[in-house]
Formats: sequence, C-alpha cells, structure tokens
Amino acid sequence: MSSPDSAASYARDLAQIERANASGRTPAVFVHGLWLLPTSWDRWAAVFEEAGFAPVTPGWPDDPATVEEAQAHPEVFAGKSVGQVAQHFCDLIGKLERKPVVVGHSFGGLITQIIAGRALSQASVAIDPAPFRGVLPLPLSSLRAARPVLGNPANFHRAVPLTFEQFRYSFANAVSEEEARELYDTFAVPTPGEPLFQAAAANLNPWTEVKVDTTAEGRGPLLIISGEKDNTVPWAIANASYKKQLHNEHAVTEIVEMPGRGHALTIDHGWREVADTALTFIKRSAR
Repeated sequence: MSSPDSAASYARDLAQIERANASGRTPAVFVHGLWLLPTSWDRWAAVFEEAGFAPVTPGWPDDPATVEEAQAHPEVFAGKSVGQVAQHFCDLIGKLERKPVVVGHSFGGLITQIIAGRALSQASVAIDPAPFRGVLPLPLSSLRAARPVLGNPANFHRAVPLTFEQFRYSFANAVSEEEARELYDTFAVPTPGEPLFQAAAANLNPWTEVKVDTTAEGRGPLLIISGEKDNTVPWAIANASYKKQLHNEHAVTEIVEMPGRGHALTIDHGWREVADTALTFIKRSAR
C-alpha cells in the first residue's frame, strides 16, 4: 500500500536527478537509514551543494514526503527488504549522467557499501553502518536497540515506530533530554521491520540480501565513521566492517571515530562536524 503522495515523492527524486544532470556537477547521493526520512539530510545537502556537488536525497520506496504524512500513513513503510531498497537506489543512480559520491547512515550506510561494491560510486562514506554478512560482533547494546522490532516475529511484515524512550536509547543517548525530545519530534518515523530481521540472520543465511562485495575492483575509496557512544552500531561493529573492507586492494579504506557521539550524529547539534569529516574525505578521494 502506498501513501497518497508516494508518486509525488518518487517524482521529487527524479526531479533531483534531472537537476543534478543539468548542473554538470558530481552528484552527492545521500541514503537515510531506519526511522528517518530523506529530509534528515537537508542540512547536509546544502553543505555539499555549497562545496560544488549536486545533492540528491532519494527516499526509500514509498517514503512519505514529510514526518507528518509518515505518522498519518505508517503502513507504507511495511514490507521493504534490504535487497529491494538497495536496488531502488542503484536504479536511481543509474539515471545519473555522472558517477556520484554516496553518503549513508545506519542501514543507509549498509546500502552505501552495497552500492560501492557494485562499482556505482566513485567515493563513499558509511556512517554508523548496519552490519553485513561476515561482520560478527553483536554487542548487547545493539540487541537492546533492535528489541522494539526483533522482540516480536510478527514485526517482520510490519512498520514499527519507536517510543521516545526507545529512540532516546538507540539514537539520542549522547545528547540532552531536551535535544533528544526535539530530535524525536522532528525526525522520527516508523520503519520497516524486515531489514532488521535480515541483518540479524545474515550470518546464518548464505543467500542473504545483507551482503557486500568488499573486494570489488571498482569499489572506490571508502570512509567509515563511527560514533563513540553509539548504542545501535557500536565501534565493535563499525570496526569489524572496516576490517572486512580492508580486503579491498583496489581503493583506500579508512575509519574515524567521532568522540562523544551517538547514533543521531547526522542530525543532532554536532551534525556539521560529521558532515565536514565526510566532505573532507570525499573531496580528497573523488575524481
């Protein structure tokens, strides 16, 4: 089931791609993660545009255009798999006339690495990226952060919201209570349950969609950014992903830890420091 404005949202994505193509600039594609919308990248897009890139902030399939619409039609988030979302972004990137740089957060960071493994990006930044097959650490904090979804098997087919307390733990543990509430009210939306179940079972399923080609010749330079206090994707997971990506002999792989930052590091008061870290790497690495 699609929301009333899902077609308009897809048209918005295509309009951004047309603008990027018309600009002649290198596109910068941003991939959001669970419980967020493309609007979570709006400030980043402005920074990258000022730096000379053509920003593109696509939605996941059927993403509502606004948080208000998402709250009114939570059912549109249900039934989205990692493979479906990854292919959606790859198809959109295929409409770009220039090879983009790609930045993703959380499950968007996983999608970013899938895109890079298909040689569709010239440089990539994965921020607190969800794990893929072969990434083995499973810290207790990650299990607790995923419990609102994984705690009920029926959530596989559902759209699942977070309560404020759950959002506070999984996203906003490194900011004040007041800022956490503001972030929750401004950005949080329901999310499909299926990707979390897929990630949880990835190392048990040889046919999983949650896999990344870490050795692809055309992968391009990759930076992984980790928030020091992230409960959802702690350093153990980010560093294990980094070590897997080090198997790539064709392009540089780097990792940096942002001190004192949680999973909300792309949207909280310190977002600009993270954006500048990503932008510095991309400007150094992109052709």
